[in-house]
Amino acid sequence: MTTELQAVQEFNKVIRDRHSVRKYDPSWKISDEEIKELLGEAILAPSSSNLQPWRFIVITDQDLKEKLLPIAYNQQQVVDASAVIAVLGDVEAYRNAEKIYDQAVSAGLMPLEVRDTMVEKITNGYPNMGPEKLKEIALVDGGLISMQLMLAAKARGYDTVPMGGYNAEAFHELLQIPQRYTTVMLIALGKAAVEGRSSARLPLENVTYWNGFQD
Repeated sequence: MTTELQAVQEFNKVIRDRHSVRKYDPSWKISDEEIKELLGEAILAPSSSNLQPWRFIVITDQDLKEKLLPIAYNQQQVVDASAVIAVLGDVEAYRNAEKIYDQAVSAGLMPLEVRDTMVEKITNGYPNMGPEKLKEIALVDGGLISMQLMLAAKARGYDTVPMGGYNAEAFHELLQIPQRYTTVMLIALGKAAVEGRSSARLPLENVTYWNGFQD
């Protein structure tokens, strides 16, 4: 009982202490190994049919960050943060269904007949949804993993800011990203030079409805 309560208290602290930070200590470096650990925690996030459409580009090279700066409309955190993590969404993630569900069977997480049913449903259904729906799914799942990544970073004492302000077309061109992948957001990751500020939130009663929508 005590352990469970402590876990809740720690999580409450993380979600209340996490704020968007735009000023970073440029001398602070996060090791590749720790970034891998963060991403390993992030990929535990849920996704549609467990297709895990997220892909990451971790940008730590300073020269590359300088090239990214104008593409991100000269937001200084791009060059000062330890890393910029680009979250991408694979709009053809359904092509990985067999690989993912085979792993589930091998790990003893799913019987073979369930695997066969799911793979058939995915491979027949997803391609017929249309490009806009597939992109929508990738963006929703990309949003889930992005938030999980930012909370995981805060739990380790690091700071982040999600960035939607950038030229997506130029970003794709800079990194030669295939059109199969849509950009979800950029996330600056590092050690804050100036603490993020709290922001106002609408009262809960203004955004929550019970058993129906009331405008």
